[in-house]
Amino acid sequence: MNTIGKLYRLTSFGESHGPALGGVIDGCPPGVRISVERIQQELDRRRPGQSVLTTSRQETDKVEILSGIFEGMTTGAPIGFLVRNTDARERDYGNLKDIFRPSHADYSWQMKYGHRDYRGGGRSSAREHVSRVVAGAIACQVLDEVGVSIRAFVSRVGNVSLDVDYRQLDLALSESNPVRCPDAAVAERMMEEIIRVRELHDSVGGVVTGVVQGVPMGLGEPVFDRFQARLAYYLMGINAAKGFEYGEGFHAATMRGSEHNDEMLPGENGPCFRTNHAGGILGGITTGEDICFRVAFKPVPTIGREQHTVDKAGHPVAFTASGRHDPCVAPRAVPVVEAMTAMLLLDALLEADSWHRFVGLKK
Repeated sequence: MNTIGKLYRLTSFGESHGPALGGVIDGCPPGVRISVERIQQELDRRRPGQSVLTTSRQETDKVEILSGIFEGMTTGAPIGFLVRNTDARERDYGNLKDIFRPSHADYSWQMKYGHRDYRGGGRSSAREHVSRVVAGAIACQVLDEVGVSIRAFVSRVGNVSLDVDYRQLDLALSESNPVRCPDAAVAERMMEEIIRVRELHDSVGGVVTGVVQGVPMGLGEPVFDRFQARLAYYLMGINAAKGFEYGEGFHAATMRGSEHNDEMLPGENGPCFRTNHAGGILGGITTGEDICFRVAFKPVPTIGREQHTVDKAGHPVAFTASGRHDPCVAPRAVPVVEAMTAMLLLDALLEADSWHRFVGLKK
C-alpha cells in the first residue's frame, strides 16, 4: 500500500538511491493559499546533512510542484510533486547485495517480494519520508485556516529525558538546537549522548512528543475508527517507530481512577476539564483539549560495528556496515511526526465536514 488517507490522500513513490522521490496529493481543498517556501522549510528541517548529529549525506531536497497549485493557490486538482536525489552513492551498498542486515527490512522484503533494492534500503528507506513531509506541510497550511497547530519535539534520547510538562516549555525553542529539544540544558546532554554513541560506532533510540492545539470537538468515531487508533496508524507507519502512547499512556496503568479522571468544570463557553490525563480524546472522539502523544523510535540498526547475519544462501556472514547514517533518528523524525499528524487531522476534518453537510441536507 503506497497510499494513505480517506479524503486527503497521499500516494508516494521513489527509492533511497533512485533518480527521485515524489507523490500525488488528492483531496486538498481548493482556494487555499500555499507557500512553496514553507514546504521547502519543512523539507530543510528533515533533510540529511543538517548538523553533526545526522548522516553526512548531502541532499538539497528541493521540491518541484508539478500540478494542483496555480498562482500560489490550490485548484482542487491533484497536487503532483518531485524531489530529486542528488547525492546517492550506490557503491556504498554493493557489499549488501546478498546479505541481510540485522534489524533492517532486507530479509522480510526479500521473502515477500523475491527481489529487493538493496541500495540504502530502497523503498523501505526513511528517505521516502520526503513525500510525507511535503504532504504534511501542505496540510499544515490548510489547518492554519481553522486554527489548528502542531508542534513536536525530542523528549528523550537514550537515558536522557525531558521530564517537564510541555505547558511549562516554550516549544518554539525546539528549533534552537540540532537535537530539537525545547530545554537548552537537556538538549546539550542529549547532543553529548548522540555524539558519544557515534564515536563508539553505535546508535541510540529516542522519543518524540507531539502536541496538537486548537482541535475541534467531535473528530473520530466511537468504535472501530477511534481518533487515537487512526493517529497511531499514521505515526506507527513512520520508519523506526516502535511505540505510541497518548495522554498518560502506559503510565495510566500505574494510576488510580481518582488520579487519572479528568474532572469537569463549568466554563464560559461550556464545560471544561480541570486536567487532561486523557490526552484530548475520550471514547475515541476529540474533546477539544490539547492532544498530547509520544512516539518511541528504535536505535538505527546500521552501525559501524561488526555484526553477524546470513546471506541469501543461508551461510553465516560477519560484516561491518558502511554508508552514511544517523546515530539517532529522533531529531530528524520531528518534522515527519508533525507531517503525519497534520495529514490525519486534515483528513479527519474533511470527513467531519462532509458528514455535517450530509446531515444538513437530510434535515
